[in-house]
Amino acid sequence: MISNQILQSTLDSIKGISKKDMAVLDPAGNELAGTMSRHVAGGSSIQQLVQSEEEMQKLGDCLLYKICDGPQPSYILIVDGTDPQSEMIGSMTALQLRNLLVAYRERFDRDNFIKNLLLDNLLLVDIYSRAKKQHVATDAHRVVFVVETEKENDNNTLDKLKALFPEKQKDFVTFIDERHIVVVKELGEQEHYEALARIADSMLRTVDGGNIRVSYGTIVHELKEVSRSYKEANLALEVGRIFFEDSNVVAYNTLGIGRLIYQLPIPLCRMFIREIFGQRSPDEFDEETLTTISKFFENSLNVSETSRQLFIHRNTLVYRLDKLQKTTGLDLRVFEDAITFKISLMVSKYMKYMEKQDF
Repeated sequence: MISNQILQSTLDSIKGISKKDMAVLDPAGNELAGTMSRHVAGGSSIQQLVQSEEEMQKLGDCLLYKICDGPQPSYILIVDGTDPQSEMIGSMTALQLRNLLVAYRERFDRDNFIKNLLLDNLLLVDIYSRAKKQHVATDAHRVVFVVETEKENDNNTLDKLKALFPEKQKDFVTFIDERHIVVVKELGEQEHYEALARIADSMLRTVDGGNIRVSYGTIVHELKEVSRSYKEANLALEVGRIFFEDSNVVAYNTLGIGRLIYQLPIPLCRMFIREIFGQRSPDEFDEETLTTISKFFENSLNVSETSRQLFIHRNTLVYRLDKLQKTTGLDLRVFEDAITFKISLMVSKYMKYMEKQDF
């Protein structure tokens, strides 16, 4: 159904041109929008028109029109006046409202189709039959973006994203739940993952000042695979909260080992941490030690570059690494030990995140 705001805006615009007062009622006779200062029809009059086969009839000094998109009327239009000019304006307004009804129904049907497609609620035969009905290409290249908003039902962000993707027959933008907007983007033959990163960045720039996070899945080549890209984008958003908390854009194909750790059972994670560190957790070291470790990993285990960036003497860094080796038995200058410690830090971070979700 058309929103009351759109109905009111339509009537206001038509009155501005025609100077003619009008009102739109539901089939029960309740006024939904209008420019009239008086009530012109009662429930019985409306019901007579609803039950009759006539599309239009006179009621006192007004004209009543049925607005239908199917066997039963959706609205009743009332036009002030019964002269030929009023009849012409009423017929044109009724046509406009019918066209709006059809557009909104098609949009709703398409929204419903895409949402069910993303959620795997359709059989394969239904996907192709409904895609044909909705004029949705089945063999186009597509990717799914998920945008997480700070506020629930953030229509301002939704409107900005819709303006960014105006090709409604190719791209789809809507809420999938209260805090997540989904964008199904159709891609050109030459658009690859570099283009996806640019698109995600343009979303951040478009929602200027809005606190959003964007994730996206892999490119799929058939309509039936869109749900997989959506699941990947959701997973990227979740894994990004744990291991890429400082990034506003997370791509599924850049999750690396974080994607594997996220799928580990917590008991197995605890067992792994105990085997390496005993009763101690790898993130329980003091801030200086953790900063040193982080910078050492960032510089690919390069002692000279790490000491330079930490503004410490090379021997000081070596002392810290030796001290860490005595505490943990792991020498971060050895690649295998460095990998073990890096994974341990990520596993520990994953465990803490999952523990918070349980409360």
